[in-house]
Amino acid sequence: MQYFPAAPSRVLFYGVTGSGESSAAHAYAARSGLPEFSADDDIGWLPEWQQRSAAEQRDIAAGIAALDSWVLDSAYGTWRDVIVQRAELVVALDYPRWFSLAPLVRRSLRRILTRQSVCNGNRETFTNLFAKDSIILWHFQSFTRKRRVMRDMQLAPGMPPVIVFRRSRDLDTWLAELITIAGRAESL
Repeated sequence: MQYFPAAPSRVLFYGVTGSGESSAAHAYAARSGLPEFSADDDIGWLPEWQQRSAAEQRDIAAGIAALDSWVLDSAYGTWRDVIVQRAELVVALDYPRWFSLAPLVRRSLRRILTRQSVCNGNRETFTNLFAKDSIILWHFQSFTRKRRVMRDMQLAPGMPPVIVFRRSRDLDTWLAELITIAGRAESL
């Protein structure tokens, strides 16, 4: 049986593209009171869809990892090791392709139609949706690799504890239990 810290203060959410890592991390941060960071907004992307250099991303990730507490909504492969070595818990969202792809397409279409700002002021467009670096294409290119990374994290010695959710309702139940636990701790 794997040990899970009762109140981890450094938590990484990791999943296939479109699995809701950002929403889950946001919910966890809100319930736990821990500071929340975004792989896309805080580390990866600059305005006009310019990506920070790998070295700059690693430096920013190292700064976040060095903090006493944080919740991070993902980790890019170029700096994942920096985060994982300091994480106290990894929450892996290992959902089937059909479950993660449909919300990703809906979210992208909604962002295009509403002109919602994402990733430091950037906006998704129909052109982006069908480009060679499209988030939809990225889902297909990274799906198998990200699932393998989750399994490797779970099995590798020396890794922080990894909770793998294969159904969103199980994640929702776990997040709801955090409220109950936090409420009991406050009343003591």
